[in-house]
Amino acid sequence: MDTTETSHADAFIKAGTLTEALPWIRRFQGSVFVIKLGGNAMVDGDLLQAFADDMVFLATVGVKPVVVHGGGPQISRALESRGISSEFQGGYRVTSTEAIPVIRDVLKEEIGADLKARINRHSDLAVVLNGEDGGLFLADRRGAMVDGVSVDLGHVGEVVQVDPSEIVALVEQGKIPVVSSIAPNSDGSGLLNVNADAAAAALAVAVRAEKLVLLTDVAGLYANWPNTDSLISSITAEELTQLLPSLESGMIPKMSACLDAVRGGVPKAAIIDGRLAHSLLLEAFTTSGIGTEVVAS
Repeated sequence: MDTTETSHADAFIKAGTLTEALPWIRRFQGSVFVIKLGGNAMVDGDLLQAFADDMVFLATVGVKPVVVHGGGPQISRALESRGISSEFQGGYRVTSTEAIPVIRDVLKEEIGADLKARINRHSDLAVVLNGEDGGLFLADRRGAMVDGVSVDLGHVGEVVQVDPSEIVALVEQGKIPVVSSIAPNSDGSGLLNVNADAAAAALAVAVRAEKLVLLTDVAGLYANWPNTDSLISSITAEELTQLLPSLESGMIPKMSACLDAVRGGVPKAAIIDGRLAHSLLLEAFTTSGIGTEVVAS
């Protein structure tokens, strides 16, 4: 096949993809998607730009994206450079008093600002916030159970209250909120580090999102890990509840977030592979989808 024929074949494939996407674009116009960005997509510049481009694409076709981001690798590097120890228990970062301001600044001033700049290459769309802004989040301190033992996580919290008014106002203006999950303690005693997956789920419920999507470093949820042939494409909330205790500790916060979102009224929650460029568009706008989808029943 010569280069002209190859070019035409590629063009037909692209045209077919656009045609397949059309009914899904029409279906989701006007809907809010809450998308949690994490994993390798956050440290690979090409993947990060592809993600930013996807957010602009969503906004352009009438979907209202809200981004919630983590920053594990960047936070770990920043803490290490300052000589602040860091460890994980039950899938959560144990957070000391001295670590909190570092985490806040890395999330908002470095990661959030970078995402904003990448999105705004196309147009002035992105607005950076965290849980302190506009009373977005309030949180209570939480611990974790590790091998049946209660563990103190330090300044780690879970969202107990969401005021989505500022987020709603921004998306109605056509803006793309870029949110990090540091949140004030509900007792007024300071800031808490909130798991970004859990924060995304709480926000998805509060804004009545059509979909919650978590981008991570795995293809989805496996019924029998590490057997990669056991990928689960769809699972009900009841089935996930039964499976949850047997999951690897790193997967528990992610799948718990999906479960909380669906139980809170979000029609669908999905975990997808953020290592694949444009995986979000494949999940949202193709018939076969990608990753693992959690539904109510």
